[in-house]
Amino acid sequence: MSGKTSTASKRLYNEKAYDRISLVVKKGRREELKAYAESKGMSINGYINKLIDEDMKTADKE
Repeated sequence: MSGKTSTASKRLYNEKAYDRISLVVKKGRREELKAYAESKGMSINGYINKLIDEDMKTADKE
């Protein structure tokens, strides 16, 4: 059974395990990003994290 306790537990876990970063894009761009990420089999969050990881690996080699 799912309820307030389950939601509260998930929220507490997420607060402990993850940092949040807010991203602002122009109106309409979110749907474009979502469609593109989904075409790659990812969420927007997954896609952005992948791009950051790849860029940081490239920067380490420079």
